[in-house]
Amino acid sequence: MSTQQKDAPYYFVPGPSRWPMMAGISLLVMMAGASAWVNDVGWGAYVNLAGLLGFLFVLYFWFGDAIKESEGGLYSKRIDVSFRWSMSWFIFSEVMFFAAFFGALFYARSISMPWLADLDHKLLWPDFSAHWGGVGPANTVESFSTMGPFWIPTINTALLLTSGVTLTIAHHAIREGKRSQTAIWLAATILLGAVFMGFQAYEYIHAYRDLNLKLTSGIYGSTFFLLTGFHGFHVTMGAIMLAVVLYRVLKGHFTADNHFAFEGAAWYWHFVDVVWLGLYVVVYWL
Repeated sequence: MSTQQKDAPYYFVPGPSRWPMMAGISLLVMMAGASAWVNDVGWGAYVNLAGLLGFLFVLYFWFGDAIKESEGGLYSKRIDVSFRWSMSWFIFSEVMFFAAFFGALFYARSISMPWLADLDHKLLWPDFSAHWGGVGPANTVESFSTMGPFWIPTINTALLLTSGVTLTIAHHAIREGKRSQTAIWLAATILLGAVFMGFQAYEYIHAYRDLNLKLTSGIYGSTFFLLTGFHGFHVTMGAIMLAVVLYRVLKGHFTADNHFAFEGAAWYWHFVDVVWLGLYVVVYWL
């Protein structure tokens, strides 16, 4: 939000929109393609990509409408409060999303694995060893090596922590009305996020090529790639959000008092940073 004019309506209610329905269809197509893809169905990757492109198309025009409404002076302080509550609940839903995967990791490693290795189950799984990241019963999972914290995960941790600092500096700059400094530090944050994703892509290549660690590598591989992969997706989306905010900063859309689009993207980025700290400790160290 950039302007809150005195003649803005008490509470702006937009007219009927096709974007919610198109977003739902795009997500359905994307998830159907992803389900087929992980089950080695040939057309799955293409359908997943089509759904993703459709969803990005919807987001571009949907958020574009919101920006036009904001720049048109239709948003009052009450809309700003609604946006803040909406973003807060959205981030809470993301917290629950990752909590489910962290819970699955905890259950598999701390409950299921010792239970399957106890004396009562030795008749069923005589070769099973309660060692996290092991190969499990004979001939069930290909041998693989686990992923340690050095050096790429540690470097990525430093990158994200640094990006949190640069984003905070940018936030202080925009609150002081310093547009050029805001743009510089915001661009630095986006660059750090891009470098993070580059290192994660290299880590995945290393995992598949050198460690034989794959999505099919038992529960270890499943939880590793789901947690780090979804986090990487969130970093990508956060970087896109910050890039849009950077474009709007350069266009002069924000003021020192009204810049919730910046703040909402910053909240999301800091949330992504905190999730990574949990991943770094639980996935790579423990």
